[in-house]
This record gives sequence, structure tokens and C-alpha cells, in this order.
Amino acid sequence: MASLIEKYNVPAPRYTSYPTVPYWNKEAPSASQWMEVVNRTFAESNASKGISMYIHLPFCEVLCTYCGCNTRITKNHGVEQGYIQSLLQEWEMYVNQFPEKPVIRELHLGGGTPTFFSAQNLRLLLEGIFKNASIHPEREFSFEGHPNNTTAEHLQELYDLGFRRVSFGIQDFDPLVQLTINRIQPYENVKFVTEAARRIGYDSVNFDLIYGLPYQTQKSIAATIDQVAILKPDRIAFYSYAHVPWVKPGQRSYTEKNLPDNSEKRALYELGLQKLNALGYTDIGMDHFALPHDSLYQAMQTQTLHRNFMGYTTCHTDLLIGLGVSSISDAKYGYLQNQKKVEDYKATIAAGTLSITKGHLLSAEDLIIKEAILAITCHGKLTWTNEVTSLLEENDFNQLAEMEAEGLIINTAQTLQITALGKAFIRNIAMVFDRKLQDQQPSASPIFSKAI
Repeated sequence: MASLIEKYNVPAPRYTSYPTVPYWNKEAPSASQWMEVVNRTFAESNASKGISMYIHLPFCEVLCTYCGCNTRITKNHGVEQGYIQSLLQEWEMYVNQFPEKPVIRELHLGGGTPTFFSAQNLRLLLEGIFKNASIHPEREFSFEGHPNNTTAEHLQELYDLGFRRVSFGIQDFDPLVQLTINRIQPYENVKFVTEAARRIGYDSVNFDLIYGLPYQTQKSIAATIDQVAILKPDRIAFYSYAHVPWVKPGQRSYTEKNLPDNSEKRALYELGLQKLNALGYTDIGMDHFALPHDSLYQAMQTQTLHRNFMGYTTCHTDLLIGLGVSSISDAKYGYLQNQKKVEDYKATIAAGTLSITKGHLLSAEDLIIKEAILAITCHGKLTWTNEVTSLLEENDFNQLAEMEAEGLIINTAQTLQITALGKAFIRNIAMVFDRKLQDQQPSASPIFSKAI
């Protein structure tokens, strides 16, 4: 295992889309082109599958220096209502284009810190969204909560609005690590919100953990997972820390000397993997683990798992509408990302136009590869077709043969199957099919985090 980790621990996309964002077309689609794609996807899927929504709430009171998300740091809660009005105006632009009332199947509040917003303002936002939509009977509503500011009122209000899953960013419980990354949250706070969520009736509680943070050791990460084990969240995301201070200046508050080196980081990953497996968590793939009763595990078992810009999801909708600054929409045949600065986003929305910064309309080849990578990352199995094999080159087949010899895949004339060992290397296996990556190797500056 150690030699495989050393070999495959290379920069790799997380494949929340294909093509990945760095390889989108240089010119974004116009608003009219985008709406054509959205309406085509809506017409094909709204009645049968419903749609997904992602709402980006960027505000945080404190900068967590490890964070790579699009955030705005402020203690001024007066920003809440103005931003909500922009979100509702953006949603109205979509609703006015839809030929019928949208059916919301999936909804996620991300950030930033969604619980920066008061419970009352979150209700104001969501009631404004729901006013122009129907709710699917099998909805999947979730939100990200900060353990330090998520209140019982937040949990109850969102539960009453249909939310049944909450994700808490834990990262690490070690005091030195927390101090270094400016994410100080006592275990007691995490315990309170976890128990409160369960008492209210939430079906699934997720913890985010990160390995490779400054001053992490095998002893500290073992202690963190031991504390997590007491609360036994239903899902765990166990992410690799991406040190990109040239993108996120907050990470300059510590240096690479404070980080575990490559071999130490690999040891942290392997230790975490062993402990999570011993606790009964199953590796869903690409950093995600779940207990057998959780819907994510069940979706994996029934081959209904899906992946989009929100990560792994139990809902396979074809249309994802992203609202808010920097959010990304996926309309099956195209992608669109909103502007990344709050002021720019609000100004364009106020002017009655979509807030477009970049996008991509998929070619026929893109669609074939997109489905192949989704099959690999979600189902661990790809059925070979002439369309897929015709896009691969000799070197790609050589890579697959090497992976089979290493025990990562089982490759036959009919199917490619990822083994239990291969789950840890899903990103590397998907890269073999990534024509954009193969044909346009990235520049000297890294644009993806390492696979492990």
C-alpha cells in the first residue's frame, strides 16, 4: 500500500465535473446560450427527477487559514438581508425562464458559514425559494454548520423547513492544530450540536476531517478520531489538506516546515483509514466514508450514487442550479460559474443579468467522458462501449494494464471494475479517461491538490 500511495500521490482533480474547471472553454456562454441549455435539461428531467440547488453563503466571522473556499470575512451581520435579496432575484431569473414550476429534489446550503446567517434570515431565504417551487416527496436537504455558532434554533428552523442532514467542519481536535489554523472549537461545542441535531430528528450528521494540517502527528490524529468515535457521525469526509498559499494567502501564517512531509502525510492517511474501517465506516470513494445505515452507503449499494459540484449525493438529478457568489451550476450539457466577488455578483444581479464569470458547453466527446468518469467515481464500475474505447490511446490502455497488475482494477472485455484496494485511488483511475488533462498537461504551477 505504501509504495502505491507514493506512486499515485500526484496532483489530481476531484472530478466534481468533467471537464474540470481549469479546462473549460476560454469563452463563457452568453446568458441566452446558458438559459437554452438550462431549459433543455429542465424539460428532460424536472417532472421525472426534479432539480438540485446549491446556495453559496460566503460570510464568516473569522478566517480559518486552512480553508480554500470562497469566503468574505466580516462581523457585520447587516450584510445578511441584502445578500438574501440578491439570491432571490437570481432565483427569480431562472424561475421566469422555466416552462413550469420547478420541483426541488435536492438543496444544499454551503459556504462560508451558512450559520453566520440568523435562523430567521435563513427562513426568509428558503421561504422565498420555496414560494416559486414544489418540493419533491423524497427531498434531500442539507447544510453546513459551524459548531461554534450553530444554535438549537438554527437546527430547529431548518428541520422545520425540511432539512434532515447537517455537516460540521471539525478538521481536528488538537489544540495546537486548531490554534495554528485559526479554527478553535472545543469538543463540547461539537458534542452539543451533534446531540441537538439528533434530538431534533436529523437523519444524518456528517463530520469533515482533514489530514496533513500543520503540526498534525499520528498521535494527534488518532486522538481526534477517537473523540469523533464517541459521537459516531453517520458520515465522515476525510480530506487531504491542500497547501496553496499562492491562492489562499491566509495559509502563509505557517510554512511547509510546519506541515507533515509526504511520508508523514501518507502515514496519517493510512492510520485514519485503518481507524475509520475499524469503527465500521465504509469507504464510499474519494475521501468519503459512511456507516451502513446512512443513505450515502445505501446509494452506493444500490448503484444510485451520483456526483456533482456538491460532492457525492444520493440524488441523481440532471440540473443543478447554483445561486450566490462563486457558485457553479451543472445543466448536464453545460456548466456556469458565478462571479467570485460579492460586490460584482450583487451589482450584476441588481442590473437584472446573470452573474457569469466562466462556463463551458460540453461537446459530444465531453459527454461520453463525463458519463464514463461518473460511472467510475460513483459506481466503481465502467461498462466498456465503442464510444469510450475509441477515445482512449495506447498509453491509456497501458496505464490500465499497470493498474490491473497492481490490484487496483479488474479489467475485462466487458467491464472495468475497481477493487477494494483501488477505491483509495479513484482519482488516479479517472485521470486515465480525462482527455482534456491528457491532451493539455497543466502548467508548472499546480492547479490540483494531491490525490492522497
